[in-house]
Amino acid sequence: MKITFTKMHGLGNDFVVLDAVSQPIQLTSAQIRSLADRHFGIGCDQILMVEPCRSVGIDFRYRIFNADGDEVEQCGNGARCFMRFILDKGLTQKESVKVETKSGTIILYAEPNQQIRVNMGVPRFCPSDVPALFEGNALQYPVNVGDHTHHVAIVSMGNPHAVLIVDNIDTAPVATLGAALESHHCFPKRINVGFMQVVDRQNIRLRVYERGAGETLACGTGACAAAVTGKRLGVLADAVNVHLAGGNLQIRWSGKENDVVWMLGSATTVFEGSIEI
Repeated sequence: MKITFTKMHGLGNDFVVLDAVSQPIQLTSAQIRSLADRHFGIGCDQILMVEPCRSVGIDFRYRIFNADGDEVEQCGNGARCFMRFILDKGLTQKESVKVETKSGTIILYAEPNQQIRVNMGVPRFCPSDVPALFEGNALQYPVNVGDHTHHVAIVSMGNPHAVLIVDNIDTAPVATLGAALESHHCFPKRINVGFMQVVDRQNIRLRVYERGAGETLACGTGACAAAVTGKRLGVLADAVNVHLAGGNLQIRWSGKENDVVWMLGSATTVFEGSIEI
């Protein structure tokens, strides 16, 4: 089976985007891992599938597969690339589209200067929604890793996130602690782990160890989770610039119950090709 693909990135968080509207595509987990392999395949953090949607009032279905082959609920950087892809391919003429994901519906907007704005939905903090095996509802929860206790905030942005505040992300143990927390027994479906350094009320620095992918250059839902966490803890304003290794995102959340999180950022096409599966 030969399929065409587009390689894209959102601030260095890179994707293989597949048009399953114009061509029938069914991939196994092993085939997804092969495509994502940076030595023997195309190479990417995630594979994004653009599919038609039969639900009334929904324009497309958006599916996300991590490099390890697992299908996941949400990806913010991928959502921006999704919008840029369907516009560039002529799959829509709309400046805003409703997209069905595994975790619910999101709305994507084309903005000036090639920017994409995303309605990321309402953040959820109840442990059962993340999911996480904690009792009660708190701003932060203790998690034991080895001989150390780490206090993490948890939030679902359609996918699960744990956020730690650190003094300096350059020296934060992202690889080791990120891996330990990602697969910690407190998180039955694993979790994305954000390491956040607060610069001031409008700026943070962030590194994210992503579930099933390891540390990436940027994470859109992770940026949302970090900004939301800082707002809840009283250390951040409504509008926050999130500085990631691959570039910057603008996140806005009022802090009010049932208010949505807004994300603004770029999406870039790198190259196109075809590959035999």
